[in-house]
Amino acid sequence: MAAEAREKPQRIADEIRMLIVRGELSEGESLGREPDLVERFGVSRPSLREALRILEAEGLISVKRGARGGVVVHRPDHRMTARTAALVLQARNVPLADVYDARRLLEPVAARTVAASDGRREAAGELRRLIADQLEVVDDPDAFGRANARFHARLVELAGNRTLGIVAEMLNEVVARAVTTVSQPSAADTSATRLRGLRSQARLAALIEDGDAVAAEHHWSEHMAVVGRVLLAQRAKTVIDLMRHDY
Repeated sequence: MAAEAREKPQRIADEIRMLIVRGELSEGESLGREPDLVERFGVSRPSLREALRILEAEGLISVKRGARGGVVVHRPDHRMTARTAALVLQARNVPLADVYDARRLLEPVAARTVAASDGRREAAGELRRLIADQLEVVDDPDAFGRANARFHARLVELAGNRTLGIVAEMLNEVVARAVTTVSQPSAADTSATRLRGLRSQARLAALIEDGDAVAAEHHWSEHMAVVGRVLLAQRAKTVIDLMRHDY
């Protein structure tokens, strides 16, 4: 009986989690107040509260207190995935070079795939808009780091493999912090470095638009190698170092 009592909160959490994942519960939808949920699931308050704690820790719900409170649903998104990945990398004290190498291997292949696709012209246009977004905030390190991460994430998404897109999002949470660190006033020649990076992105967009898949892959491989040397020359050497900086 004791084991069954311990398992009950997990079963409730599993049931609610599946409703969210299947789309039967929408972002921001209210599950109701605690008394309603106790009746709905036929469980005790302690079991329900433990189930809600599990889901809240996973980022799938938030519990609002007070007269107008209740349980609010949150759909899984890239931010949740990225936060979890970043925590795992921190816990294992993964070198920043290791994280960057993973992205460096992934993105040139994505560039080649996008350049060879039927939708390459539309993709090039979208990448140019993301470059323009970065240019608008080139003097704001925090905003630039976020805008730069969006460019890299979208490049992989445009390749059409959703699983790789999720992996890229996980890596970008970490690398975006590195870009922000490099962009701080204490780093040398940051303005010129950022602008050179944007010119290189524009070159990639042109190669993609032209459908030159081989050249796009080669160019982006070189770009990632150069940017990697800049990033890895800065103070942060591990993921946990980056997490100490404001972002």
